[in-house]
Amino acid sequence: MARIAVIGAGTGAMAAAARLAVAGEKVTVYERSASYGGSVGRHEHEGFVFDTGPGLLHLPAVQRDLFVKTGKESLEQCVTLTQVDPASRHLFADGTAVSLPNASRAGVSAALDGALGAGSGARWSDFMDRARDAWDRSRRPLLEEPLRADHRVLGRDPYPAVRQRRLLRAARQAATVAQIGTWELADPRLAALLDGYALAHGLDPRTAPASAALLPYMEQTFGSWYVLGGMRELARAVYERCVARRVEFVFGAEVVRVIEKDGRAAGVELAGGEVAEADRVVLGVRPRPGLVPGQQVWGAGDVPVRAGSDAGAAGRFTVLLSLRGAREADAVHRTVVHSGDGAAEWEAVFGGRAADRVAGHPTVTVLRPDDPATRPDEEHEAVTLTATVAPQGPVDWRDAGVRQRFADVLVERAGAAVPGLRERILHTEIRTPAETEAETGAEGGAVPPPALAGAGGAYLHPGNLTRLPGLYLAGGWAHPGGGLAHAGMSGTLVAGLVVEGDGFSGSR
Repeated sequence: MARIAVIGAGTGAMAAAARLAVAGEKVTVYERSASYGGSVGRHEHEGFVFDTGPGLLHLPAVQRDLFVKTGKESLEQCVTLTQVDPASRHLFADGTAVSLPNASRAGVSAALDGALGAGSGARWSDFMDRARDAWDRSRRPLLEEPLRADHRVLGRDPYPAVRQRRLLRAARQAATVAQIGTWELADPRLAALLDGYALAHGLDPRTAPASAALLPYMEQTFGSWYVLGGMRELARAVYERCVARRVEFVFGAEVVRVIEKDGRAAGVELAGGEVAEADRVVLGVRPRPGLVPGQQVWGAGDVPVRAGSDAGAAGRFTVLLSLRGAREADAVHRTVVHSGDGAAEWEAVFGGRAADRVAGHPTVTVLRPDDPATRPDEEHEAVTLTATVAPQGPVDWRDAGVRQRFADVLVERAGAAVPGLRERILHTEIRTPAETEAETGAEGGAVPPPALAGAGGAYLHPGNLTRLPGLYLAGGWAHPGGGLAHAGMSGTLVAGLVVEGDGFSGSR
C-alpha cells in the first residue's frame, strides 16, 4: 500500500483519489480552502441557490465510468441527471433566434434551416462531419492517453479544412475557428454560433486552431445534461465516493512545496511548516513556480508550465440574480445572447483592455434551470448570467465601479432572454475573476481551457507524468485540460499511471 498525497480537492483530483483508493492505496487530499469541488462551487441567498462554476455537464460517460469503477452505486443512483432540451437558444445581433435540440444532428440542421434560411443546416451539418473526422483522428491521443514525449503528433491539426480555390490567388484553408466561420460557414450567424463555443471555453476564435471544432461536435453529439440541485451536487457525489473509499481529506491545508528526496517526490510541506511524507504526489492545482524545487519538471516532452493555451487564459464574470415572479412555462434552460461585434469582444477579452471598452459587446450566457431546489418557491426564479472576460490583472475586477458597470451591461443584454428582467430583480450577486483567484488560487482567476490539437502543440497542457519521479499532474491545468469531462479524464490517466506504471497506455 503506497501513501499518496493529493494536492487540491477539485473534481479531477478527487477522481484520481477515488480510483487510487480503490486500487488499495492510502490517499490523503490536502485542500487550501474549507471545502471540496474547486471551481464547482455554490452560492446561496435567502432560499436561492446558484452554481458558481460549470452550469451543465457534457460527456457524462466520464463521470459514469468513475462511479462504475469505484463502487456499487452508479452515477444515476447518486445524482439525478436530466437532459436539457432544447440544448440552447441563440439570439443573434440581427434579431434572429434559433433553438437547437439536444443531441440531434438532424434536428439541429432542421432548426437552422427554419431560422436562418435554407442551406444553413446543410453548411453546419457538413462542418460537423468534418468535426467528426477531427474527433476520430485525435480522440485517443488527445483525451484517452497520457501525453507522451512524442506528443508532437498532436501539433498537427486534425480538422480537414476545405481547400478553397480562388481566382488569381493561392488556394486557402481555414486554420482557426474564426476562419472556419468566415470561409466555410459563410454566414455571420453560423460563424457567431461557432465562435461562441470557443469563447465559452476561454479560447480566442482568432487564434484557436480549427480543431476546436471538437467542442460543438462533442456537445451536439453527446448532449447537454443538468444535475438537479445544481452542479455542486456532482462534486458532492464525487467527494462522498472518495470518503466511502476511505480517502482522507484535510481542509484548510495549503501546500507550499512538494518535498523531493533522492531524486523523487517524497511528500508535501504545508503552510504551517508541517511535512507529510508520501510515496507519490498528485498535483491537482495549477502548477506554479516554486511549488517544486530545482529544475523544470512539468509534463512530458516539451510542454511547459505555461502552455500556449494558458498564455491568454480568460476568466469568467458572473451575475447571480434572485428574481420575483415565476419562470414562464416555455423558458429555455440556456440562452446565448451573441455579441454584435465579435472582433471588439475578442480584443477586450484577450487583448487585456478595460472592461468598459467592451460594454456594448459581450456575449452573455443566460442559465434558467427549471429546478425547485434553486428557488424558495414557484413564485421566484434563480438566473445566472455569464460572460468570458480578461482575468484579474489586465482589468481590475476588484474596482466596485467596473464590476457594477459591467454587471449592468450583462443584465441589459440578458433582458432579451428573460422578459421583464430588470424589474424582477430582488438581489444581485457579482462574481469576477478576482473572486475566482481568491477561492481557487488560480492566478488572475483564469479558467483552464480544454487541450486542443494543432497550432504546433501550443494548446496542449503539461502532461500527467512529470520528469520528477513520483510526481503526477491532474485537473484542468494538466492534460487534457479544463472542463468537467476533461478534468475527470485527467484523474483517470493519473490513476492508471500510478497503478500500472509509466507504461500505462490509456483507458480501454
